[in-house]
Amino acid sequence: MIVGVLKEARAGEHRVAATPATIEPIRKLGYDVVVDSGAGVAAGFTDGAYEAAGATIGDATAADVVLGVDAPSPAQLDGVRPEATVIALFAPAFDPAMVEDLGRRPFTALSMDAVPRISRAQSMDVLSSMANIAGYRAVVEAAHTFGRFFTGQVTAAGKVPPAKVLVAGAGVAGLAAIGAAGSLGAIVRATDPRPEVADQVRSLGGEYLSIESPEVEVSKTGYAKEMGDDYKAREAELYATQCREVDIVITTALIPGRPAPTLITAEMVASMKPGSVIVDMAAANGGNVVGTVKGEKVVTENGVTIIGYTDLAGRLPAQASQLYGTNLVNLLKLMTPGKDGRLVLDWDDPVQRSITVVREGESAWPPPPVQVSAAPAPASATAETKPAKPKREPMTPARRFGGVAVAVLALFLAAGFAPAALLPHVTVFVLAIVIGYYVIGHVHHALHTPLMSVTNAISGIIVVGALLQIGHSGTAVTVLSSVAILLASINVFGGFAVTRRMLAMFNRS
Repeated sequence: MIVGVLKEARAGEHRVAATPATIEPIRKLGYDVVVDSGAGVAAGFTDGAYEAAGATIGDATAADVVLGVDAPSPAQLDGVRPEATVIALFAPAFDPAMVEDLGRRPFTALSMDAVPRISRAQSMDVLSSMANIAGYRAVVEAAHTFGRFFTGQVTAAGKVPPAKVLVAGAGVAGLAAIGAAGSLGAIVRATDPRPEVADQVRSLGGEYLSIESPEVEVSKTGYAKEMGDDYKAREAELYATQCREVDIVITTALIPGRPAPTLITAEMVASMKPGSVIVDMAAANGGNVVGTVKGEKVVTENGVTIIGYTDLAGRLPAQASQLYGTNLVNLLKLMTPGKDGRLVLDWDDPVQRSITVVREGESAWPPPPVQVSAAPAPASATAETKPAKPKREPMTPARRFGGVAVAVLALFLAAGFAPAALLPHVTVFVLAIVIGYYVIGHVHHALHTPLMSVTNAISGIIVVGALLQIGHSGTAVTVLSSVAILLASINVFGGFAVTRRMLAMFNRS
């Protein structure tokens, strides 16, 4: 089968569905690849680069599997042959007209933005891949428009305070924005109705602003749910307070399959300082900010800039194309189990079923819900009813003294019946253990690690014992003693060398 890579028809779309780096893994699955002429130019990939990777330049719509980023234009869809498979971002949840149009065409359509957020589908999750890039780019756009330092500085000419950034929503895009703003030196604050993201925000250097409400609970799906009136009222108070303080607001709140909720009102925007910037990352779905214009940058009467760009990921086209292309490669791997260049749609696979909009000309949208749970698993009944392991009782003084008495008696019996030549060796052995424990084992850990002190104590016993045996009891004993001294000495000096190397790691000079 042939995989075709479309040239994007939508104006301003700079991404491409496959890069020269993703051509090789597609070909390893048994496919031939044809790329529209100029498909990757806007992302910095020439036709020659695709040809060098093993693709041919031609008509991608004539392929068996057609790959695109945005939904192909009607003219492109008209050129797709029957029984082919088209894979792109069709946005079926927001574009019922597109779903209706696809239902009249005799091919299969798969929408990458419908990949369910389950563990086995993470490598195909385009929304997360693009949100990560968009969150980073949102900070870049805000910094460019803000036109001032993000980090604070103290110079001979005066003090420059750091910028204050508020990120509404700590999903993939929000976390990327927190990390980017923090790395530029800004003071970053973030809020989210899911309390479990607080640690993630703090791990990136941000401050988590919690909203105390009885409605707050750990998310069971990984998504933020729509909250009730009590939470919204407290949320509005928080945003009103923060908007008066911060310099930059980045909003990322989305509800799957529904218009974006309004978070920042016109009054909040009016309360912000002149020169402040708002980046509404939900502009494509209606926006989180009153006054957002989809795809444009506007300035309010009080000098606040509201950025409503919908192509934030596409503004880094080379990397966005690479990540999107990798997501497609992972999908093709899933749908090509035999690696024989034949695409197989498994209707029983929840991932493949969820992304199917049209199957051989028949509408398959909406898909059945996929059971997802991000909440921690409850303790099993078996674990709850399992009896606790009885605690080990501490040894009583009587038992301790009894054990010592038995050991002493055994030692005296061994001494009484053992040969006379054995007693000096036992004495040396016991004394070596005592000396090794109290002399080597008690060296401060700053100079000698506990592990090395124990091993060196054992090696010290071997060295002392071997030294006492050299020159006695024949040639064989002397040779074995020499070998023992050599090996034990290597272990001792090696232990000190390792310790010295470890201490050198903490030496600033």
